[in-house]
Amino acid sequence: MKLEFHHINFVAEDVDQLHEFYQDVLGLSDIPIQSFPRPTATVKSGYDGQIRFATDGQMQMHLAERDLSVASKNGHVINPVEKGHIAFRTDDLDYFKAVLDKKNIPYSDYGTAFAKDWHQIFFHDPEGNIIEVHQEV
Repeated sequence: MKLEFHHINFVAEDVDQLHEFYQDVLGLSDIPIQSFPRPTATVKSGYDGQIRFATDGQMQMHLAERDLSVASKNGHVINPVEKGHIAFRTDDLDYFKAVLDKKNIPYSDYGTAFAKDWHQIFFHDPEGNIIEVHQEV
């Protein structure tokens, strides 16, 4: 199983202002929203908050509008847009979920509720930080 660091997600009340900060102050480049197809959010699933993306050419930043209702709306415990998260990409998500199960680490499996092209799970580290692991589908 391959696992690599993919992005960091920060949440904000003003996503455009945060995006502008990372472009103007740190010189990151915009990644067009069209690069990340999203499923349509419904009353019971998904996320329709504003998202912007930036990159240094290798790593990505995902800047998302804070939404405290995402976990309950999707029937999960972990809310990835409550306080942000770090994300890793794998080539074998089933294997990684088996690792978490073996270690008794609970996770929320959002499937493709947030991104059409990624199957995403979220879990907490021992300090309560949220970690995403996803696989391209």
